[in-house]
Amino acid sequence: MAPGTGVFAEILDGDVYKYYADGEWKKASSGKSVAIINPTTRKTQYKVQACSQEEVNKVMDLAKSAQKLWAKTPLWKRAELLHKAAAILKEHKAPIAECLVKEIAKPAKDAVTEVVRSGDLISYCAEEGVRILGEGKFLVSDSFPGNERTKYCLTSKIPLGVILAIPPFNYPVNLAVSKIAPALIAGNSIVLKPPTQGAVSGLHMIHCFHLAGFPKGLINCVTGKGSEIGDFLTMHPGVNCISFTGGDTGIGISKKAGMIPLQMELGGKDACIVLEDADLDLVAINIIKGGFSYSGQRCTAVKVVLVMESVADALVEKVKANVAKLTVGAPEDDSDITPVVSESSANYIEGLVLDAKEKGATFCQEYKREGNLIWPLLLDHVRPDMRIAWEEPFGPVLPVIRINSVEEGIHHCNASNFGLQGCVFTKDVNKAILISDAMETGTVQINSAPARGPDHFPFQGIKDSGIGSQGITNSINMMTKVKTTVINLPSPSYTMG
Repeated sequence: MAPGTGVFAEILDGDVYKYYADGEWKKASSGKSVAIINPTTRKTQYKVQACSQEEVNKVMDLAKSAQKLWAKTPLWKRAELLHKAAAILKEHKAPIAECLVKEIAKPAKDAVTEVVRSGDLISYCAEEGVRILGEGKFLVSDSFPGNERTKYCLTSKIPLGVILAIPPFNYPVNLAVSKIAPALIAGNSIVLKPPTQGAVSGLHMIHCFHLAGFPKGLINCVTGKGSEIGDFLTMHPGVNCISFTGGDTGIGISKKAGMIPLQMELGGKDACIVLEDADLDLVAINIIKGGFSYSGQRCTAVKVVLVMESVADALVEKVKANVAKLTVGAPEDDSDITPVVSESSANYIEGLVLDAKEKGATFCQEYKREGNLIWPLLLDHVRPDMRIAWEEPFGPVLPVIRINSVEEGIHHCNASNFGLQGCVFTKDVNKAILISDAMETGTVQINSAPARGPDHFPFQGIKDSGIGSQGITNSINMMTKVKTTVINLPSPSYTMG
């Protein structure tokens, strides 16, 4: 089944995909649309509605009303609907995966994996939510000095209200459901603003929730130009929490947002520290996986290799040999390296490469680009005065910096404005733990490349990499607030009987 056909036919109007509000698929009143460019062909692949600020206002009102009723819906019923949505999503993995291939040039097999993983995330979240939210706390007053046992305190977790979810282009289905599912199980309503590239995948995913039978107005998806509705959404007084994954746009959002909880993940410059005793074959495999899968367009990609000088030559040779085996081409052919998401992204990557060339980096391969397709490139002898040493390319270009001590590697890692993940390769577990403790990142992987997941693991960044923590349990907790009820009893001098 092709996208926009069969059960998905109602989400398409002519050649423009509709937006979703109040349980219905709608056309924008402006009559305008936004084009989505296929990164491979560089031609318009899909079109989505250009929603107006007025339509955003209506959606916010609907979401607020629907949330009040949803909060009163029994937990088991919320979970039941989430399980249903998960099954429908997995059943329709093929057309959604096709959208991912065409919109963001994700290799076909990875696109299918993303949809299936997303279904699993929804189901796990439903189960976890029933457990976490089904429990409260009971406190008594006399545990604090000077108090008698005259107060019983009951605490529980209640929803925040309307959650604004803004996922990125690179995982437009998985990083949307990682926000939607925790929000819904916790009793919140959702307004989803998908990325432009990835919007059609997102709309298909939302239709799976529609087919599951969630109440009208509870889940909404607005598409449009960021310049018209971006700030309007993030600064909207009807929003009670923003969950955002993306780039440095998030820094602007966090400065403008009101006094509401923020869950932000804003990219990284994940360092891979390689010690002299490391298994270099294992390191090389992980550098390829970490640095080049999905053409390096992952916030948790290996973005800089910090290797001890004594093993640097051997490691670079092993990585070079593995780079030579990577296939380069179209996502439909399941190529390892596919076109990056846009021409502006490709131009930015090229700028970093040219800067490194000008400043004397060693090119382990010839730099090659055709349109948005950039061949994998390993840069050796990178120095701290090169932009690529610090900036996040979000492409298949990986710098190698040679270090003379572990301290030098830790210093470079910690000097970054980012702090998402990092990794260290060594056979000495004591050293690994000490280095992990010293690295200023949200997560450190020992003897493996950085990665987000499994999806129930905590996932967070520090510094410019984000605020708050993700992962199923943490997201449920972040999308709730504590409610306390205190029962006041008569003084103990008054006794029964």
